[in-house]
Amino acid sequence: MAKTLTKKTAVERDGSMSLGGHMKELRNRLFVCAAVFAIGTVFFLAHAAELVTLMADMGWQCGYTLVTISPQEKLLQYFRLALMAAIIITVPVVLYQIWAFAKPGLRKNENLFFGMTLLLGLGLFCVGVFFAYKVTLPFMLNFLITLEGTDQITAQISLAKYLDFVLMIFTIFGCIFEIPLVTIILAKLGIASPALMTKGRGIAIVICFFVAAIITPPDIVSQTLVAIPMVLLYQISIWLAKIFYKPRLEDDDDEDADDDED
Repeated sequence: MAKTLTKKTAVERDGSMSLGGHMKELRNRLFVCAAVFAIGTVFFLAHAAELVTLMADMGWQCGYTLVTISPQEKLLQYFRLALMAAIIITVPVVLYQIWAFAKPGLRKNENLFFGMTLLLGLGLFCVGVFFAYKVTLPFMLNFLITLEGTDQITAQISLAKYLDFVLMIFTIFGCIFEIPLVTIILAKLGIASPALMTKGRGIAIVICFFVAAIITPPDIVSQTLVAIPMVLLYQISIWLAKIFYKPRLEDDDDEDADDDED
């Protein structure tokens, strides 16, 4: 009977899991993520033409003519969009697996905060991409094709270059919209204080425009369209910091020091 109990499970008597049990659980969760990615890739490869049409529709409406400049370009873009779409649907699964794997080792309040952080991060990224798709990209594309002095130039854009631009804008705005989440985490850790963020607002605005100038195409409209949401999100982050800010107390520092000594 004792031998059976010894071999029975990777879970110890106190409820903790052995290293072998953790490795087995991690392997199973990685397998789930890989399976979702593989199935998603096959599915989206079968609908790659629809994905290209969805992405190119904005360009067509603005008057762009999309062309391919190499025999394999269209096929490569089909694979590219299929893989990216598969990654997108896999990300929620990966985030859930991360949360489920970490859940047993977290306290109840930590578990709630960790789960809400993952969910909020995913939601904010989707909001950023949606904002770029509905607001920013159409404006940018219209502006760039209607520049004065270019009436005799036909906008025939390589499909690959067009998708590079669109996906870059999606990624930029998805990351920009994560600013409130980063602020919440830093505020909970006692790093981002509302007073400090308010005091540094002027510097932050300059940094927003500087970053926008680096990560966007070299035109003032694109830079402004990226910088303004960053500034607004920074202001929202100040309000969130006032809600979630938890100053680090000296007692906490003493406890950390005691833990280190132990």
